[in-house]
Amino acid sequence: MDEDQLEDRIFQALADPRRRAIFESLTRGEAAVSELTARFDISQPAVSQHLATLKEAGLVSGRREGRRVIYQVEPDGLRPLVDWITHYQAFWTQHMARLERLLEEMDE
Repeated sequence: MDEDQLEDRIFQALADPRRRAIFESLTRGEAAVSELTARFDISQPAVSQHLATLKEAGLVSGRREGRRVIYQVEPDGLRPLVDWITHYQAFWTQHMARLERLLEEMDE
């Protein structure tokens, strides 16, 4: 999967408010599907589906402990998104600085 596709998957995964809430919950510590179901007003199959989407985007991973799967946030999962934001932050910072200089020249 190329970088653009990965960025798209991350954006799509985090576009859903419930998935974002599940992801944010996992940033505070790992949890099993049953624990996440108890935290949110949605069914266990819905939580599992949201987790599958987050997993496909590389944002979470799961490990089996007996009959349960424990999910945790993948530390590097947001890296493509952070890189994307950093690129555009630098872009806009440069453009705003040029605009500022231009406006100062116009004032003179």
